[in-house]
Amino acid sequence: MRVLVTGAGGFVAGHLVDYLRAEHPAAEVFGLVRPHGSAPRPGPGLTLLEADLNDPGSISPVLDAARPDRIVHLAGQSSVHHSWVDPGGTLRTNVLGIVHLLDEARRRGLAPSVLVVGSAEEYGMAEAGELPLGEDAPLRPASPYAVSKVAQGFLALQYGPAGGMRVLRTRTFHHTGPGRGEAFAESSFARQIAEIEAGRRAPVIQVGNLEAVRDYTDVRDVVRAYWALLDRGQAGEVYNVCSGRGRRIREMLDVLVEASGVSVEVAVDEQRLRPSDVPALVGDPGRLVAATGWAPRVPLEDSLRGLLADWRTRVASSAPAPAAPR
Repeated sequence: MRVLVTGAGGFVAGHLVDYLRAEHPAAEVFGLVRPHGSAPRPGPGLTLLEADLNDPGSISPVLDAARPDRIVHLAGQSSVHHSWVDPGGTLRTNVLGIVHLLDEARRRGLAPSVLVVGSAEEYGMAEAGELPLGEDAPLRPASPYAVSKVAQGFLALQYGPAGGMRVLRTRTFHHTGPGRGEAFAESSFARQIAEIEAGRRAPVIQVGNLEAVRDYTDVRDVVRAYWALLDRGQAGEVYNVCSGRGRRIREMLDVLVEASGVSVEVAVDEQRLRPSDVPALVGDPGRLVAATGWAPRVPLEDSLRGLLADWRTRVASSAPAPAAPR
């Protein structure tokens, strides 16, 4: 089996590649990375290919080399905050990126199974009585990022029967674990705590809205869900990938502080507050469970402790060299 993973230098893709190496070593994995962008850890069974999804011409050689049976589309701009800074760039990358990729696949007569990874942000401002959200809940995107993911998912569907591709979609709720980027709240907390432990920051943690409720799953459980959907999901369908349990952002911070044992002050940073913050996003994973039998395995507390340990390593490796003796 030949698998193309777009956004191969990203957080989720790295864990997906690790999962495939461990559980499906016969799979031939091709990782798509942007020129001069980040790349995954090297290792057996992975071939890196370069292309910019904003440039259709650069995609053709990738598809000719990979000839994939399966595509897991993870590439894109993934930050809600950044989408307010650069809405046009977010829409261009997330919407046109999938169009360029699937257009080129269709032109080459390829008929892969394609998993297009969407976001719970597509649901937007849900009412309390609507939680947990099923896949039939109204879509009320509340940021440029969320708009881009709605458009991406619906555009991908056009390549199903018309293009001979088996297209599946997800709406993936919050996920975390080692390697998470610092643009996300719990990872920012972990980095700040690691820097406090290392004596490189005053014992003050800058935070945004701690009262928001989110549905968190460990990234290693998420990639298992993605592969299970490619194995057993229904073409044209959309699936929530989530735990079904809501947790306040404040709870994420409390777990991390307790794991560290440091004494800290918490200060709200106005720049970390979003223009339009969704109070609560909690999903119903019932459709995913029914289709695949999937269930999360990693407790969130373990995910957060692993994230903190990862940040300790990153902070230590970036520490300035000690001054030379006189």
